[in-house]
Amino acid sequence: MKKLFILIVIIIFASGVYLSEINSPAGTSSEITRFVVLPGESAKDVSQKLEDAKLINSSFYFDLYVWQKRWQTKFQAGIHYLSPNMKTKEIAADLVSRGNSNDEITIKIIEGWSNADIAKYFDEQGIFKQKDFLTAANPAAAQAYSADYDFLSDKTRGYDLEGYLFPDTYRIFTDASVSEVISKLLANFDLKLTEQMRQDIKEQGKSIHEIVTMASLIEKEVRSSADMAIVSGIFWNRIKSGQPLQSCATLAYILGEDKKQYTTEDTNIDSPYNTYRRQGLPPGPICNPGSQAIKAAIYPQDTDYNYFLSRSSDGQTIFSKTYEEHLRNKAKYIN
Repeated sequence: MKKLFILIVIIIFASGVYLSEINSPAGTSSEITRFVVLPGESAKDVSQKLEDAKLINSSFYFDLYVWQKRWQTKFQAGIHYLSPNMKTKEIAADLVSRGNSNDEITIKIIEGWSNADIAKYFDEQGIFKQKDFLTAANPAAAQAYSADYDFLSDKTRGYDLEGYLFPDTYRIFTDASVSEVISKLLANFDLKLTEQMRQDIKEQGKSIHEIVTMASLIEKEVRSSADMAIVSGIFWNRIKSGQPLQSCATLAYILGEDKKQYTTEDTNIDSPYNTYRRQGLPPGPICNPGSQAIKAAIYPQDTDYNYFLSRSSDGQTIFSKTYEEHLRNKAKYIN
């Protein structure tokens, strides 16, 4: 029994050290270092070079993280620009993206964009055709990507990558393939969903897919992080009580159209995404949420509010405790 206890203590300690190492930078300097990965160079050779360059603290923990992610053969030959203030796992993620080049462009994926919005953006920028991007993010592709990104493992089968293409500003090669860009967005999601966040989700008895789906509704419903946390609390409470979410954002997703007010006919649309007719979360996200919405979904604020609406004049969120108060607010603020 004593040996078992000692073993458990050792495992917990080792896990803590590992998480600390991969989430810590080697230094505080933001000075950029030109780092070259040679063709055919092994992961162990690369990790030793990183340690020698003082870009990581330990090649051992770097190798362990790379092994855990199954990236041993995925480092991209070429020039990478790194700095000591990057976390170990951020450096690993950079090395599996393509090396740096002068032939790069900046792209910006906006919080709340759907996959269709992203595809349209790429098409308008002359980067990819809409249909090519949507094909590369379709359900079959989503299933294939789950082999490299474990956060996709509990995603509803038969649905695309909606929700997981992380909104951010990126630098990509002008000749990058669609799959390379999608991998870059997924790798960023993997970095932004911290180990602590994953543990908190697990302790709540929820799945990452449920959190991302909830975050997508929150992202489309309200703007500020404070309002997001309150709306998250309202929505999770509705799920607990068996009340439909009645999210107008899901109607907009189904109809492909935002309206100030939706009709009774709209609320009766037969769709798995119709949260007026169906209880609980829809089968998947309705957009790609940003960090604030994801955090709000994980860490809801408990209040006495049960209803909310966006004021027509400026989009400000108006909360109410009772349905009667909500109806008065609708009459007062929506026109």
